[in-house]
Amino acid sequence: MQNLIKTVAFCSALSLLTGCSYFSVYKRDLPQGNLIKPEMVEQLKPGMSREQVIYVMGSPLLTAPFSEDSWDYVYRLKKADGEIINKRVTLTFAGDSLSKIDKSGDIDQETVIVPDLDIDPRAAQPNRAESKAGAADLPEER
Repeated sequence: MQNLIKTVAFCSALSLLTGCSYFSVYKRDLPQGNLIKPEMVEQLKPGMSREQVIYVMGSPLLTAPFSEDSWDYVYRLKKADGEIINKRVTLTFAGDSLSKIDKSGDIDQETVIVPDLDIDPRAAQPNRAESKAGAADLPEER
């Protein structure tokens, strides 16, 4: 009877420890916001128009609610290993011209984004039944 109790206790402790083990489920990098690269920020110069800024940086993630003279580009990357990279660029405009550039975070750190290779190749194929293009516009299936 004591051996049975010891065995059950050992199995219970072992199962609890495996739940806290170092081997866990697969985790992936989680990027959020506007991708901010150092070469993008280097291209920003005071005096640029809003259209030029959008061409270089893309649309801003945040604009000031009461004034459209401040644009915020925010990027956050939570890596699978727990490391967090934060980048923020705040652009202030005077009229239609860029007047001030504020940077915070690891702007100079190059961000490497690994593409998800688990994509089903069939997902990229057009659905011929729902397509509005003519039959001559669609590629032939092999």
